[in-house]
This record gives sequence, structure tokens and C-alpha cells, in this order.
Amino acid sequence: MKTPSDIQTIVITGSTRGIGLGLAHAFADAGQQVVISGRSQETVDAVVADLQSLFPEHAAGFACDVTRREDVDALWDFAAARFGRVDIWINNAGISHEQAPVYALPSDQMRAVNETNIIGTLYGVHTAVRGMLNQGGGTVYNLEGLGSDGRKVEGLGVYGSTKCCIKYLNDSLIDELKGSTVRIGAIQPGMVLTDMLIGENRRAHPNWESSRRIFNILADRVDVVAPWIVRQVLCNTKHGKRIRRMSAWTAAWRFFSYPFTKRDVISSLLDTDAEGESI
Repeated sequence: MKTPSDIQTIVITGSTRGIGLGLAHAFADAGQQVVISGRSQETVDAVVADLQSLFPEHAAGFACDVTRREDVDALWDFAAARFGRVDIWINNAGISHEQAPVYALPSDQMRAVNETNIIGTLYGVHTAVRGMLNQGGGTVYNLEGLGSDGRKVEGLGVYGSTKCCIKYLNDSLIDELKGSTVRIGAIQPGMVLTDMLIGENRRAHPNWESSRRIFNILADRVDVVAPWIVRQVLCNTKHGKRIRRMSAWTAAWRFFSYPFTKRDVISSLLDTDAEGESI
């Protein structure tokens, strides 16, 4: 049985679907208190009701547009008032774009991706770090991904550049907060089977069949990735920790073994609708 000192409060931005929702379920399943957030109050309420039916008293939610600073501040205030403090803040909210060259993307789409992925993360960091310094400590995790590790995918230049920016931000924060009561961490979930990864835009791309093979080799389902990440987060006590789901050795082994295993994790998801916000 968990004692009160074992229970932490975790705020996850962009957690009404995809990897964010998977993390919320996994944290609640681990006995933690979770604050759900998303742009739509109706969607947030539905997710919270579902979580509370499984984990009573362990879930709450607040509508938050991470590109609005006042919303992010209000999310912190809500979580702190509801559960007393915020122990872990995860900047997960992110969006991608259709797979196309940078010069072919509509300017409003480029702006939306940058505002959500970069400005939204900056607002989350600013709010959470200040709040945690005031309360005496806590941990902030930022989601890295495609672009932060040097990988390049044709047609995802704008999305990848935002994640490259988050990598730089994390490195800077690790230096800036060294010796303080606030820890900074990064999460690299690897390829996660969400709508962002295998949505209709990606499937309509001429290189879909080639991409599908790569996804079957390297990608994993949310219900596999999220619990693994949660275990790493809950046992981490180090400042500057990067939680990487997919190591180079694991990736190499999957490529080597694929002709024998014929690993196929996509087919079942294409029959239902995959959902998600992060890769």
C-alpha cells in the first residue's frame, strides 16, 4: 500500500490523447495523482471521468492552451490547489504537420507547430520552474523526439527543428538549474504508434510503404511505451536525466531480426483509429 509520502502529483500537458494520455493512465495505475490537460474542457472532463472510474481520487483535469501563458499559469494554480503541490511537470503537448517540404507548408501551419512545440514548452518550463522553486523543489521533463537526436525524415523539417530546439533548451536548463532544488529531465519516447506517426497524411505520402516497414521495425504501442517511461520517471533522482526508450543497440537488433520475426505492430492500429500527439 502506498503511503502519502509515496504519492506524487504529476501534471501532463497535452494528455487527452496519444502518449500523454498513455502516461496519465500509467501514472494513475502506479498510484500517483495526475492532472490532465488539453485545449477542450469537454475532452478533458471525459478523460478525467474515465480515469476516475478506474482510479478514484487520483485524477483531475483543467483545460489549457499551452500557447497562452495565462492558461499555463492557471493550470499550475489548479494543480497546486487541488493536490497541494506539483512534484512532476511534463511538457508533452505537441503537434506535427503534413509530410511536405518546408517551402510547401502553409505559413499558418508552420506557425502553429512552432507556437505549440516551442512556445508552449517555454511557457510550461517558466511556470513550472518558478512554482517549484517557490514550493521547495520538483522535476520538469520536456519531450524530445525526432530532430533532437539528429535523425532526419523527409518532409518533417519544421517539426524536427522544433524538437532540436527542445534539446538545446533542455541542455541549457540543466546547466542553469544545477545545484538548485529543481531537477530537469528529458524524455525521448522513440517511435510511438500514434496518429501523428501513422495518420492519414502520412499514409497518403508516396513513401508510405517504405515508412510502414520502418515503423513496424522500430515503433511501439502507447500501452507498451508509457508504463516503461513512467517507471523510469518515478525511480529517477538525478538532475539532467535523459530517459531514452530506444537505444542504438535495440534499434540495430530489431533491424537484424526483422527478416525472421516479421514484426508487425501497425496492422491492428490501422483497423481502429490511432490517436496521439507526440513522436
